[in-house]
Amino acid sequence: MADLSEIMSERRQLINVAYRLLGSLADAEDAVQETYTRWYALSRAQQEAVESPGAWLTTVASRICLDQLRSARVRRERYVGEWIPEPLPEDGRMSSADPADRITLDESVSMAFLVVLDSMTPAERVAFVLHDVFRYPFGEVAEIVGRTPAACRQLASSARKRVAGSRAEINGTPDTRRAGLVRDFKQAWQAQDIAALVGLLDPDATATGDGGGIVNAAAQPIVGGAEVARYMVGLAARATTEFTLVESTVNGQPGLMGVQDGRTVMVMAFDVADDRITRIWAVLNPEKLRPWTA
Repeated sequence: MADLSEIMSERRQLINVAYRLLGSLADAEDAVQETYTRWYALSRAQQEAVESPGAWLTTVASRICLDQLRSARVRRERYVGEWIPEPLPEDGRMSSADPADRITLDESVSMAFLVVLDSMTPAERVAFVLHDVFRYPFGEVAEIVGRTPAACRQLASSARKRVAGSRAEINGTPDTRRAGLVRDFKQAWQAQDIAALVGLLDPDATATGDGGGIVNAAAQPIVGGAEVARYMVGLAARATTEFTLVESTVNGQPGLMGVQDGRTVMVMAFDVADDRITRIWAVLNPEKLRPWTA
């Protein structure tokens, strides 16, 4: 039978899988906790019969995530305003300080990538993440999703088309250039310089805010570079002197966070293409920002 250290050594892998499947730090933690609860609910004989505890844990965690994704669609119909995945802090930590809860920061957790994942059906998302991101064979994916390997191949193929059509793939913009664009955006925003902001934004840029009905945020995405620039300048004009913008890494890429009275009240993620900012996601829902303030 697997000992405790072997079982707990799988925790980081489970956290990484669950966050990519759910796009929520809190939900990922809950899914992993439920996975371990189910393991320890097994009898000793049942545990000894498990050939690969790691595979068992991943299968159970993925099935829990699949069920959550199905119910999440119903919950988000009642969500106030736009829903944006929960942003990851600079070091990828969850709400826990345990190093085992840190998420590996790569392109598969970029905000652009997570937003595309959220547009997929639950089965597409699970098949794509497990196969294309974590390299699980379709035979194992089929057992989790409850479909044939051939059907899972089709699900993953459909998901790849969504990714390709969204420009969420790595576009080759170096991190240094991304960071430079974000820094220029911060300075232009603070200066309330509409012309400078327009020059940094793609003409078709969009800005999406997520307040969750708890704090004010635009009810719908702002569309168009000029419109986004004017909206941002309006926000800057209303900001208090206690509000400061700080450059930070958001989901592994250059971003910004807004700090007021020692608390993080906003996190902004950016997508860049052709040396312009194409998309901005601003998370203001305090329930999604707890790891940032902690």
